[in-house]
Amino acid sequence: MFPFFILFGKVISTYMLASLVGIFASGVFACYYARKKYLDSIEMLIMLLIAAAGGLVGSHMLYGIVNYRYIVILTNNIDKITSFKMLFNSLTEIFGGSVFYGGLIGGIIAGYIYAIKQGLDIYKYADIAAVSIPLMHTFGRIGCFLGGCCYGVESDIGYVYTCSLIEEANGVSRFPIQLLESSLNLILFFILFYLLRKSFFSQRLIYLYLCIYSIMRFILEFWRGDNHRGFIFGISTSQFISILIFIASVYAYINKSVNMKKTKNISNEI
Repeated sequence: MFPFFILFGKVISTYMLASLVGIFASGVFACYYARKKYLDSIEMLIMLLIAAAGGLVGSHMLYGIVNYRYIVILTNNIDKITSFKMLFNSLTEIFGGSVFYGGLIGGIIAGYIYAIKQGLDIYKYADIAAVSIPLMHTFGRIGCFLGGCCYGVESDIGYVYTCSLIEEANGVSRFPIQLLESSLNLILFFILFYLLRKSFFSQRLIYLYLCIYSIMRFILEFWRGDNHRGFIFGISTSQFISILIFIASVYAYINKSVNMKKTKNISNEI
């Protein structure tokens, strides 16, 4: 639709711009609310930046893993690589795209490691992060729509891309799945924000977010048209990951709730 524009002679990616707006908006929200919850806003910001870096690495890593067949081809033809430039170009082709779930997992791992090393009350910071993620994702999916990636299935109700950088997305009417997911993420943001304000599901909002998003993503995948992302056991890679994340987050939510109840009972006895 509108993958890039020229500003002062520089090519600006609309996807990257929308993603940066999302990161900025979620960062401002997280820092503001960290202060309201009497947490260290600087630590909150650093944790989010480190999580964003981990997310960037994770999103590209999972993209490469999903397209493992190209890694196999590269490995089988490694003797034909005659220069570092050729190797770099091949790796860029393999790991050049991104997968949200890879970014989500990478970001959570990076943020968790930082919080542990800094001795932060991880669950209190995670509550705010859980609200920030869908806010960031809202803008990210708008960027996907503008850039023409993560496109939907062919549909009478949709938009016809003519200049998407992904050639197969062009020329047919496609369901605007990116805008639907963006809207649902925005709704999810407001729901989690309300729960955060009311201190409902305290110290468990990250698990609640993962449960809700995994269900939402599993359903939305039926309207995704970019089938090159791969399939496992007849479902898309993202649907398979959604099932794993849902199971893990439900288990973690229940386990955390039980531990909180035990702690509260012990405190009452004392």
